Amino acid sequence: MKQIYVHGLGQKPDSWQGVMEQLHTDEACICPDLSELVRGKEVTYPNLYTAFSAVCDAVGEPFALCGLSLGGVLALHYAAEHPDRVKALVLIGAQYKMPEHLLRFQNAVFRCLPKAAFRSMGFEKDEVLKLCKTMSKLDFSDSLDKIFCPSLIVCGERDQANKRAAAELAGRLPHARLAKPGGVGHEVNTEAPEKLAELLREFYSDNFEREMRP
Repeated sequence: MKQIYVHGLGQKPDSWQGVMEQLHTDEACICPDLSELVRGKEVTYPNLYTAFSAVCDAVGEPFALCGLSLGGVLALHYAAEHPDRVKALVLIGAQYKMPEHLLRFQNAVFRCLPKAAFRSMGFEKDEVLKLCKTMSKLDFSDSLDKIFCPSLIVCGERDQANKRAAAELAGRLPHARLAKPGGVGHEVNTEAPEKLAELLREFYSDNFEREMRP
């Protein structure tokens, strides 16, 4: 079964490399570059989601979907709209309802950063600010009960900003469990790829042992 891994804002597809090496499933994996998906378009959440949806729609079979932070928001959004397409869902440090106070703080930090600091993201500074602004009203609270696939909610022990949302997601998604890897912050895929790979391996094995073999 195919697996789609979606990076967070400030990351690139190679942020999953350590996890891929541990899982030994490169041939079955798709890691889209979010900045490339909206190249030449206005960088807004609706445009990004539309482009991301097209990537998912192009997979000709049900698949596992794993996203971190912004990637987790996209993954959750798609799973809610296409529950028949997503056979497994992994959300890492993701919110289901955008916390306005955290977004305001994040945007204040972004405004203080020089333009050069955004180049590694693949976006310009004004594009990142616009993207965050267009996400501020997202709320999937009324869609969580539509997602019936096995779900793994991951939140690093040190990721204080997302602990509450992770616990709520694990409680509200019909078939979800929560994992809190110790000594890890928000970017679990780059901070602790071995720990994340082990969590994924166990999750996939418990639910799709035969199908997840490359």
